Amino acid sequence: MTAIAAEPARDYRGRQRSAFRNLVSTEAKLLVREIVPLLWGVGFPMVLLIIMGVFSHGPQKSLGGFSLVASYEPILVAFTCATFALQGLPTVLAGYRERGILRRLNATPVGAGRLLGAQLTVNLSVTLIATVGIVIVGAAAFGVPLPHQPAGFILALILTAAAMLTLGLLVASLARTGRVAAAVGTMIFLPLMFFAGLWTPQATMPAALRTAGDDTPLGAAVSALQHSMAGQWPAASGLAILAGYAVAFGALAWRLFRWE
Repeated sequence: MTAIAAEPARDYRGRQRSAFRNLVSTEAKLLVREIVPLLWGVGFPMVLLIIMGVFSHGPQKSLGGFSLVASYEPILVAFTCATFALQGLPTVLAGYRERGILRRLNATPVGAGRLLGAQLTVNLSVTLIATVGIVIVGAAAFGVPLPHQPAGFILALILTAAAMLTLGLLVASLARTGRVAAAVGTMIFLPLMFFAGLWTPQATMPAALRTAGDDTPLGAAVSALQHSMAGQWPAASGLAILAGYAVAFGALAWRLFRWE
């Protein structure tokens, strides 16, 4: 009797895993078909990296001893994380809710929660692939050293992605439509990227701005990534800030998210 009961349970779990894989595959295909997000989130950082590499002329004291291209590499990694988390994820999920897809899927055995998991999986995977591409191109084409503290780099990257994705979920939980989610995500994205150093590298910012930026998710992220690239373990304060944001945003999104 125990063996008979266990067999349907295994079949059920197998069907659930298969359904999740199908959702991940479908969401990945939909993302690939929407070429603009990929060009903005992957293509633009790569083009900017190449431009910075062409105009980079060795270490500069004003950039904390980094070359121009090396100082921008962690900023572009943060850019990629923020783009998919704030301008892709919330728009898609809010659009699904607006069209009633989440409500209908939540009434099926598959459940809307798996769609949420599939979206997170796809966005995280694309972010990681883009990051690997940025690091490899920087090293191969412009001599940017690979992270001298790889464990610290990976930890900082994971915490950055977690903080950004949970913030994206929070935006999706509050936005009533996909258009509103896109607008709110962009309004959050721009100031976060300012403190990350996209327009003015952190090393050249006034002290007050740099201090304020260190307390923002992407400011802390760039600092942690840059330290790990230089061979130092990221500051515990920066990692704690990223983890704190991830927990806070995640808890709020969990509490406020609506399926319809």
